[in-house]
Amino acid sequence: MFSHIHPDNYDAQLSKKQQDMAELFSDFALPPADLYPSAPLNYRQRAEFRVWHDGDDLYYIMFDSKTKEKFRVDDFPVASELINKAMKALLTAIKGHKELRFKLFQVDFLSTLSGELLISMLYHKPLEDNWQIEAEKLKAQLSTIAPVDIIGRAKKQKIIVDKDYVMESLQVGEKTFVYQQVENSFTQPNAGVNEQMLLWAQQATINSSGDLIELYCGNGNFSIALAENFERVLGTEISKTSVRSAQINISKNNIDNIDIVRMSSEEFSQAMNGERKFRRLEGFDLTAYNYDTVLVDPPRAGLDKDSVELVSRFNKIIYISCNPETLKDNLALLVKTHKIDKFALFDQFPYTHHVETGVILTRK
Repeated sequence: MFSHIHPDNYDAQLSKKQQDMAELFSDFALPPADLYPSAPLNYRQRAEFRVWHDGDDLYYIMFDSKTKEKFRVDDFPVASELINKAMKALLTAIKGHKELRFKLFQVDFLSTLSGELLISMLYHKPLEDNWQIEAEKLKAQLSTIAPVDIIGRAKKQKIIVDKDYVMESLQVGEKTFVYQQVENSFTQPNAGVNEQMLLWAQQATINSSGDLIELYCGNGNFSIALAENFERVLGTEISKTSVRSAQINISKNNIDNIDIVRMSSEEFSQAMNGERKFRRLEGFDLTAYNYDTVLVDPPRAGLDKDSVELVSRFNKIIYISCNPETLKDNLALLVKTHKIDKFALFDQFPYTHHVETGVILTRK
């Protein structure tokens, strides 16, 4: 099933992505693309698998995205070495263990470059006290591989043994930043390429004047790495979990010039325009910011028209995109007011058609 994942073919598939991007954006006067490759194998820090019960046997399955056929997964070459070790160790540990195995239908793994591991086990049954006792024994057993925590999930239940997050360490240039990453919240799956994205954005904003506004800031991934280049940073994020993580990460990295507000980009636009007042902004004076640079890393749908209008007010725009098609649509509007200074291709998802891109625009 993983025949398309072949390290010998990595450079060729990356070259094809470069050509595809050059064609897609041929209407724009793009500068030569900065290219950031991935490690050819073991690059994903996250993976999730369905669990298949076949008599006494127990194994992971995935589904073919085209045919929807299921196939057995014993090794997952794109996932981190830590996930591959844990996959085998977990099944071995629970195979003869009814309490942990019965009605288990999915396992999610979240690993880090720093060597931590979080395993979520999802069940079609209520989890009793016995489950937690056995999960604690399982945690002790798997801790010989790495520092590990386990989460049990069932309908309206979440049992945590002992925490529901990992602490990641990312090297950006000569600095190391730490990030809390919580189960089920968004984090960049390819940590090695994420480090390169952060360095690219950091280097592109050296000697910036004024303040940085980041829409969709998540757990502070970009804000924290870029804070040293700006007087102040204001991040907006709608997810409560991500806002909490961002605040923890700001504190852990000893940064004192970042504020996070919980609101969508649409709400932020309304607040800036004076259209609505938000209790969440009490204590914030939005007129006090020097709105010079904006960073957006939107979902696949890209920016809506109001958000495009909002970011076009800034002198410098840093646009990280996980969908080149919606980026193209947004750029068609943004190039009316801004010129493209830098274009980057980040190979977050080797051997797939997915491409992550970065664009720096400055006002004409």
